Amino acid sequence: MPKTVAVLQPFYLPWKGYFDLLARSDEFILFEQVQYVKRSWINRNRIKTPAGPAWLTIPVQVSGRFAQSIAQTEISDPGWARRHWETLRRCYARAPYFPAWREAFEALYLDCRETSLCRVNYHFLAAVCEMLGIAARFSWSGDFRLLGEPTERLVDLCRQAGATTYLTGPRARAYLREELFREAGIALEYMDYRGYPEYPQLYPPFLHEVSIVDLIFQTGPEAAKYLQRTVSPLS
Repeated sequence: MPKTVAVLQPFYLPWKGYFDLLARSDEFILFEQVQYVKRSWINRNRIKTPAGPAWLTIPVQVSGRFAQSIAQTEISDPGWARRHWETLRRCYARAPYFPAWREAFEALYLDCRETSLCRVNYHFLAAVCEMLGIAARFSWSGDFRLLGEPTERLVDLCRQAGATTYLTGPRARAYLREELFREAGIALEYMDYRGYPEYPQLYPPFLHEVSIVDLIFQTGPEAAKYLQRTVSPLS
């Protein structure tokens, strides 16, 4: 049977393109065994505020842990969740669908007791998928055998997951060894993130590259319609 697999790091409340890719996948492998990178999307994302775009950052333990993987990364301050929720509440109180989703997001944050960064990110990813009506099937790279250089590992992950197609973001064109997928008989497809429709958004100008919470609070039950579902087959 045809099966599309995607492999990405577990990001913190990522933008709509991440969920667009996720919605196209039959299995979504969270790649938590790669190295944690500071100032990336793994522990932070942007939201709209009256003063312009701003970062929500989960504080993590990095001192003396330069080679730690995402799976090994621990949160350093248990007060982060309440602070993030208070920031979201202040910035999106005037959004049309904030009242409808307030209780769900407040519970996500204030009931969160995890100290593992990747588990926190999974917690939020799974909850947002349910809000968007995405029937996601998640798995962890740690449950698979990982061998070889980066592209070889991805091909091996796809083989073990039974993939007939590997779906990835457009930036992967710069580093994937596409011939390894051809040799393995696995089709390679790239997402096309161009042409997303704009939606009513607080605090102009409009910005696509913000956390999915912006789309949910602004469009509510219509949010899934703003996830473009177009891929470009490998030529």
